[in-house]
Amino acid sequence: MLRVIDLTRRYAALTALDEVSIEVRPGEIVGLLGANGAGKSTLLRVAAGVLPPDGGAVEIDGLDLWRAPLAAKRRLGYAAEEPAFYEELSAEEYLAFIAGLRGLDPVAAREHAQQLFRRLGLEGRTDEPVQQFSHGMRKKLSFAAAVLHRPAVLLCDEALEGFDAGSALEAKAELRALAEAGSAILFSSHVTETVERLCHRAVLLHRGRVARVLERSAWGAPAAGPSMLEREFLAVAGPPAT
Repeated sequence: MLRVIDLTRRYAALTALDEVSIEVRPGEIVGLLGANGAGKSTLLRVAAGVLPPDGGAVEIDGLDLWRAPLAAKRRLGYAAEEPAFYEELSAEEYLAFIAGLRGLDPVAAREHAQQLFRRLGLEGRTDEPVQQFSHGMRKKLSFAAAVLHRPAVLLCDEALEGFDAGSALEAKAELRALAEAGSAILFSSHVTETVERLCHRAVLLHRGRVARVLERSAWGAPAAGPSMLEREFLAVAGPPAT
């Protein structure tokens, strides 16, 4: 479970987050929507432990992020809007490094990484230095690193931006599978259609505050799965590699 409690964050005179409270239960994907400057990325950076709050608290699976940071972050995955890497490492080396940091079984982690590479369309490029990757490839690698350990809580900040249609479908399938296995996922996006199809609830931020919380039934969302346009894409391009 993710609990954001009265979270406040200021940049000099600007209050980016003003006592924001959000709860994401196990098995839920909650969408985070808002205009540019609404506070979405700041919220996710604070919830990931990248930025300190000026007030409030974040709990990851019952652990206070700032009082027990190591234990909390073991249960956390974070796909940043602008990911950073050790640029000289290859994609394979980078995920092996992440697996080692997280204490994962190296054989199982490598197998999972190879599955993610295939599904996200990175296969055949994973021995290249990350510094040679395009923006979309870097975003895919960041997503793979965030889900590699199947976290209890996953934070996604524009995580699918730059993905091609087939890879986006696979990433959404991975998110649904994680939720079905009990993960709590907070998913920020500018694309309302993605939130409509993927998420169980939506939180609308406005000027650093929660303006509205909507249940899936409120927007008459269609059933999970490919949209009509996505189905047409698959009919032409074929299913993503598995």
